[in-house]
Amino acid sequence: MVRGFLCLWLLGWLGMSLLLAEPAWAAVALPERTPLTIERLQERLKTPMQSDGVRTLNLQRLVIDLRPENAAFRDQFYRLIQTQLQRSSTPLGIDFSYSLIRGELKISDLGLPTPLYGQAALPIFNEAEQNQLARDRRRLLQLSQLSRSLLVQTQVAPLQLTVVRGPLTLVQTRFEGFVDFSNTFFLGRVEAQGAVFAQETDWSETRFSQLANFANAVFQREVRFRSALFFGRARFNQALFQDVVSFQNSEFKAASFNQAVFQQTANFSRIRWQDTADLSQTRWQGNVLFDRSKFSQALFLSEAVFEQPVSFRQSQFNQSVNLRGAAVLSQMDLADASFAERAYLNVPNLQFDPRQARLLGDPGRIGRVLSVPTLQGNETLLRNLVQNFRQLQQIADANDVQYTTEKLRLRQIRQRLLGTDLNTASSQQLERIGFSAQQAATILKARDQQPLRNASDVLRLEGVDLATYVRVRDQITVQRPLSPGGWLLEGSRWIGLALLLLLTRFGTSFWLIFGVGLVAVAQFGVMFWLLDRLRRLRPVPLVPTLGETFWVAGGFSVLTLVGLAALFQTGESPWQTLAWLEALVLPLPLLLLSLIYGRGRYHDLMDTSYFVEDGSMRQVRLLIGRLPTIPLNPIFRDRYTPILWDRRWGWLNYFDFSLNNLLRFGFNDIRLRDQQMPGLITALTWYQWSLGVLYFALLLWTLSRTIPGLNLLIYFK
Repeated sequence: MVRGFLCLWLLGWLGMSLLLAEPAWAAVALPERTPLTIERLQERLKTPMQSDGVRTLNLQRLVIDLRPENAAFRDQFYRLIQTQLQRSSTPLGIDFSYSLIRGELKISDLGLPTPLYGQAALPIFNEAEQNQLARDRRRLLQLSQLSRSLLVQTQVAPLQLTVVRGPLTLVQTRFEGFVDFSNTFFLGRVEAQGAVFAQETDWSETRFSQLANFANAVFQREVRFRSALFFGRARFNQALFQDVVSFQNSEFKAASFNQAVFQQTANFSRIRWQDTADLSQTRWQGNVLFDRSKFSQALFLSEAVFEQPVSFRQSQFNQSVNLRGAAVLSQMDLADASFAERAYLNVPNLQFDPRQARLLGDPGRIGRVLSVPTLQGNETLLRNLVQNFRQLQQIADANDVQYTTEKLRLRQIRQRLLGTDLNTASSQQLERIGFSAQQAATILKARDQQPLRNASDVLRLEGVDLATYVRVRDQITVQRPLSPGGWLLEGSRWIGLALLLLLTRFGTSFWLIFGVGLVAVAQFGVMFWLLDRLRRLRPVPLVPTLGETFWVAGGFSVLTLVGLAALFQTGESPWQTLAWLEALVLPLPLLLLSLIYGRGRYHDLMDTSYFVEDGSMRQVRLLIGRLPTIPLNPIFRDRYTPILWDRRWGWLNYFDFSLNNLLRFGFNDIRLRDQQMPGLITALTWYQWSLGVLYFALLLWTLSRTIPGLNLLIYFK
């Protein structure tokens, strides 16, 4: 009992100690600071310190009071520092690290005023600094000329530019008043890691010649970087923007906002990003504007969170936009955005719920730029994207996403059939597909301890990098071995899906399936004409005339060219589509043709066409239930008469018959006669008719997925 009491007392004492203990971050956040006086300032100005090889004014760990009630000290403060900077023949840095600055800080009262226009320059600037200033003058002169031409202005007021030659260090500096760094050219680096800006901050029209580091900085009020130029790298990693922030019309050479948090509206419109823009793992709690921005290189938004609408209207993307693992909780607007030929939206593992969020873009274009590398883990996302575009009545974009899904499914089936199983492959097989000998040995050792469950598990193994995985991911698989029956079933599924993708883009392209049909109609039409008009050469020749041959060749060429134009214009892999089409159309008919001409034809009614037409009416007909032969009842022979051979337009009947068989559409009801009919010709006709059943079903399915009204009738209850 005594032991239990002592234990309870000890636990209670420890708990009270933890509650009363001061947090560790509090000691770090409150450094010891000394109030700055004129005497202390003069003393520090006389003895600059060395920082990275640069003479620097040491204003660290001070309390600098620049409020209006301390006007005498403020004026002396600005005058003494500016005088020291102007006297120095070499760049002189300023270090405010860990200091507390009260009141308004104006960089224009510390830096060197320089005329913005003209060629005037202070002699203290070296050649590199002169070049930087000249480049900035040329750029602003061009902008001023453009402004005059647009606004019809004849005079431009001269402007002054504040130049800070040396580095400016603001590490964990706290500013309690307004900070004005506008219209300033920093020739040295700016280090502001962990700085806290309690009031508004203005960096408008500022130029950063070297590194601008604002990592872990906190902006508690509005901050403006409008029309700022970052010639070097800009780092805002883990920065916190608690109020409105504006980078409008700025220009970044290389920028990183990794893990930055924006709690209010962020304006990044009309920005030019010259190098890679790293905005990964950022959190945007307010509206975001990237309108009319230009991204010359890749944009990284991986694992970013957008809680409010984000807009990329009229933006330009020259390379990929990485949205891997990002979360769109409201709306992402990409209307009128332009994508270069190699640019796309990489959206694997994107968190997107179409019931709460929207993905907007140009109809018929946005769906084509969405990219997902694998189907595994992204099936729900792809379904959500399809639902999003259907709700917006952007049927073409929904179909494009569905087409992407089925392409990935085809790749997945291929991997299951032909991929290398990581759990059973030998070391030689692993090396053959792209793994190194050491990586293959690592895989064998790992699977002996525990079988791999997913192909991506190899990334967790030591020595297997992402580049290797990307190179081999389409050739590896992790699954149970398929039985012979299962392998045949998967193989049939693979062939069927491949045909749907190549011939119809999985029901998303009417012109592709229509072009395929025209090519098939032309080829079968020529075969039927050949069988009917070129029967024998002796003893009595039954051959077509030269004029008829010319017209048939012309008709075949026109239909084929139109079909190929549609096929190559809309098909993603037109040569593969054409190869599959010819594999379906040519082999069996060519075999039947060779057998027919090899055996010869010696039967009655040799001088009469094998094809007959319904002479009771002439009209455009939709012949869905039509069979290719006339009924056996003799009554129908009076209605169906043989087609005429002695007419100039007679050759059109053969293409009409082919059109009836394949498209179930024609101008006349043309069929095969029921007397003295060679069986091989009947077999060829029924073969095309059978293909026509499948083709007509694909055509109707494609129309149902591409016609908006019919699509809505099918997909919405």
